[in-house]
Amino acid sequence: MIIQTEALRREFLVGTRLRRRRVTAVEDVTLTVARGEAVGFLGPNGAGKSTTIKMLTGVLVPTSGRARVCGLDPVRERRELARRIGVVFGQRSQLWWDLPLVESFDLHGAIHRVPAARYRERLDECVELLDMGGFLRTPVRQLSLGQRMRGEVTAALLHSPELLVLDEPTIGLDLTSKERLRSFLSEVNARGDVTLLLTTHDLPDVERLCRRVVVIDQGRVLVDDELAVLRQQFAGHRTLVVELMEPAPPLLGLTGVVDVTVEAQGLRQRLEFAPGATTAAELIAAVARHVELRDVSVFEPSIEDLVRTIYLR
Repeated sequence: MIIQTEALRREFLVGTRLRRRRVTAVEDVTLTVARGEAVGFLGPNGAGKSTTIKMLTGVLVPTSGRARVCGLDPVRERRELARRIGVVFGQRSQLWWDLPLVESFDLHGAIHRVPAARYRERLDECVELLDMGGFLRTPVRQLSLGQRMRGEVTAALLHSPELLVLDEPTIGLDLTSKERLRSFLSEVNARGDVTLLLTTHDLPDVERLCRRVVVIDQGRVLVDDELAVLRQQFAGHRTLVVELMEPAPPLLGLTGVVDVTVEAQGLRQRLEFAPGATTAAELIAAVARHVELRDVSVFEPSIEDLVRTIYLR
C-alpha cells in the first residue's frame, strides 16, 4: 500500500492564552490507497482534507493514530519520504519566481539528486506532453497561471515520486489548460508511474482522473467507494434522451420512468428514470417498441449532484 492510516486524529488548541479550547480537525480517519490508484479526496472547506494531507506528508504530527506513506513514518522519516512523494498546491508555488522555468527544474533535480539521464528523460517527457517548449526560458513571474501550473506539476514529478498529492491543481485555469493538465495526469497514472491523491472543488477533475472517491466532513470519512458504485447509491435518476423519426405523444407508463419532457414538437423526449427499476438498455428497447428512433443519448447525474446528496444524507 502507498497510504495506510489507522484512527488518525488531529486536535488543535484555539483561542487566547486565558481561554483556550480543543478543536478536533480530523477524527478517526482510517484509509488505504493501493499503488497505482487515483483517489479523489473530497469535502467542503474545513472538512479536514488539508489537515489530513499535512499529516500524510509529515508537516503535522498526529495527535493519535498512525500513518504510513510509501512504507515510511511521515514524521520520523520525513526526509526520506520527501524523496518518494511529490506535492502540488494550487495556491502555493515551489518554483523560483525570478528564475527561468527550466532553471527551477534544474534546481529541483539537483535537490533530489536525480541522475542526469533520468532527469533529462523525465523533463523531456513533461515538456512534450504539457507543451512547455515555448516558455522554458521565461521567468516564472512572467508565466500565465496555466503555464505555471504545468511547471508546478513537472517540478513535482522530476524525481519520479511514487505518490503525487494534488491540492486544487486546476484552480483558476482556463478550460484548455485544465484539459491539458488532466490528460497528462491521466496518462502518467494509467502507466502506473505514480499514485494520485487529488483534493479539489473542481469536480470534473475527479470525474476525469479518479475511479475512487473518499468524502470527508467534520474530520470524519463519510463514504469511501468506487465512483460508479456511489453513483448507483446516491446519484438518483438518470435521463434517456430519444430523438424520434416522427412526432409522438409523451411516452408515459414505461417501467422505471418517473418523468417525461417533450421537446421539438414531439420529435425529442427526455425520460427521467430510476436506475434501480430499469436499465438504459431495457428502457431503449421499450421505447423502440412504441416509436421509431433516430438517435438516443443517456445522461448521468453530475458529480456535483452526487456529492451534494452525500452531504445532505
